[in-house]
Order: sequence, then structure tokens, then C-alpha cells
Amino acid sequence: MSQDIDNIKQLRKSTGAGFKDCNAAIKEANGDLDKAVEILRVKGISKASKKMTRVANEGVVAVTGDINKMSLIEVNCETDFVAKNEDFILFVKELNEISNICDSEIEKIRKYKMKNEITVEANLVNMVSKIGEKITIGRLKTFNKPDSKNFYYLHTVVKDNLSKLAVVLSLETSEDSDKLANFAKQLTMHIAASNPLAIEEATLDKLAIEKEELLIKEELKNSGKPDDIIKKISLGKINKFKQDNSLITQQWVMEPKKKVKDIISELKISDLKIKEFYRLKIGE
Repeated sequence: MSQDIDNIKQLRKSTGAGFKDCNAAIKEANGDLDKAVEILRVKGISKASKKMTRVANEGVVAVTGDINKMSLIEVNCETDFVAKNEDFILFVKELNEISNICDSEIEKIRKYKMKNEITVEANLVNMVSKIGEKITIGRLKTFNKPDSKNFYYLHTVVKDNLSKLAVVLSLETSEDSDKLANFAKQLTMHIAASNPLAIEEATLDKLAIEKEELLIKEELKNSGKPDDIIKKISLGKINKFKQDNSLITQQWVMEPKKKVKDIISELKISDLKIKEFYRLKIGE
């Protein structure tokens, strides 16, 4: 009897499945633990596949790494209750570390073995089966460029390095000072609040601009104003859209009378460049 209990405990630890499922799998496998694992995986896949058609708009964003290499990953579930579940949190934390090792390459991540010697893909199936919700790996990115320093900000923290909104920022500079660190912290907070679409106007997505132009045209078509006036108004509106959505021309959140580029200029760090940023919010 004690051997059976030990086997069930071992199977639960390696698969994350419930007591009854483990007990049934061991009996079906005639005590063969390896076979029992396979049985649970097949059943888990069957259960999981039924849940994968549901919508998963909740979850967490995790950030890991250091100033030289940093990664963030989004893991989605169906409810905020599960997003705060300890098993889910532990899974996401380990997955985030793996993502950093694998440079956010999803196929490498799926095949990577976790601490329990089972692949991420299989553990994900087990997690879906155990928790009873659709769980998916969402957006992910690794920052690992030479001569760049990485910084991050978490908003609405769930636990430790997990939150509902995360920003990772990459700055290129030879500077290494408290002044730089303080600016980077404030800039990541600014990005979280202001949600820029690009660093500067030249790098704004053309489709986003075209969509805005269509919206402006629709707004003004029944205004009754002459065409030349409509043209001027349209140009002014699209220029404002570009300024409002480009990071360096946005109003600085901490001091709205200034723009981000003014704050950068005041720092007097001659080789400072904003190389890249990524803002990731659950549900967006």
C-alpha cells in the first residue's frame, strides 16, 4: 500500500496531475510509472484540446535577466483567479527563465526540459489539465544587443517579477551612473503611461498612419468647410497624431511642459540613444 502511495506522489510531482488521475493511470499501467506518465499525457492532451477553443484574455507578464540581457514573456489564462494561482506563477517564472536562455525562440522553448525533466510543451498540457483553463504562451521578446543597457518597469505587480503591464527599455551609451539609471526608470514609467507606438515619427507604422488619415477624413467629410481648409485641418491632425505617438516628441509625463527629447537633451549624455522598447499589457 505504501509503495502505491509513493508511486502516486512521484507521479503527481512529475506531471502535476491530481491524486485520482494519478491513481487511475498507475492502475491502468500496471504500476509502470513511465507508462502512467504517457497515459496522463494522452488524457491531458485530450482534456486540453477541448479548452483551447476558449478565450484567454487574463494572465501575467514576466520579466527576467540583467542589464546586458533581458526577456519578457506573456502567459495567458482565462481568469484573474488562475493568474494568481501559485502553480501557475511558479510555471510562468521558470518559463520566463527558459525564454531568456532560448532568446525568446518559441520552438526552442517548447522543446526545452523544465526542472521536472519534462518539456515545456508537455508541462503546459499538464497545467491546462490540472487547472482546468486554457493557458497559452503569448507575446515574448529578448533584448540582447551589444553596447546596450536594459531596464524594466512593472505596473500592477501580481507577485515578484510578474505583473499585468511591463516595459523593457534598451539604451545605448557608455554612461554608467545613477543619473542614467534614474532617467531609465522614469522613461520606462513614461512608456507604460503614454503607450508610444514608435521611438520617432520616421519609424511609425505606415498602416497606423493610413488608418488615422481615414478616420480624420471621415470626421471632416460632412463639416461643410472648403477643401483647402479641410486639407490644412487634416494635415494638422495627422502631424499631432505622429507627435503624440512618437516617444521622443511626447509630452514628458513627469513634466508635461517638456517633451521627452528635451529631457534627454538636459541629461547631457552625448552618446545616449534610445535603441528599442517593448510595452506589454495583458488584454491589449
